[in-house]
Amino acid sequence: MISNINSFLDSIKSRDPAARSTLSILLAYPGVKAVFFHFVARFFYLAKFELLARVISQVTRFFTGVEIHPGAKIGKNLFIDHGMGVVIGETSEIGNNVTIYHSVTLGGVSPSIDSQSQINVKRHPTIKDQAVIGSGAQLLGPITIGRCARVGANSVVTEDVPDFATVMGIPAKVIKINEACPDGEKADFKPYAVDKNEK
Repeated sequence: MISNINSFLDSIKSRDPAARSTLSILLAYPGVKAVFFHFVARFFYLAKFELLARVISQVTRFFTGVEIHPGAKIGKNLFIDHGMGVVIGETSEIGNNVTIYHSVTLGGVSPSIDSQSQINVKRHPTIKDQAVIGSGAQLLGPITIGRCARVGANSVVTEDVPDFATVMGIPAKVIKINEACPDGEKADFKPYAVDKNEK
């Protein structure tokens, strides 16, 4: 477990130049707290203590500004940078080493229409390993964001995004496809998912 925590903290340092120390990450990063308490809430959710799990997630939301449904499946080293306003829906699935910036929604579509028929139905996005989701992006419905894909800030994504693709806009369109996923996160990491050379 200690090695997993160290790997998580090291992954944040590799993606955030403002991460000056381990202590600052533990004490001052709301996304780190949100992910930790999500795993606590999910433990109770899987144990069928769903009300307790939801209470834990809502208390976490109050203190961090990040709302993660206990039903969401999260892989290793999710980094929610800044955090405020992030919403991750119940059937969301997030792979390893994913970076999500503030005000991002992993949401469903038409949840208020015939909601009983949507119980236990996949209705939120799946994000594959090493994807980067820029601030304010809205990912809606049971779509898949490919491995190493990047979603530009404030984009609205309602269709699948291929592996290695960069998408931008409303609705989001592919503006670039890289040949492969970078070996190191830091080497090809763009802090808000796109840069001036990708337009």
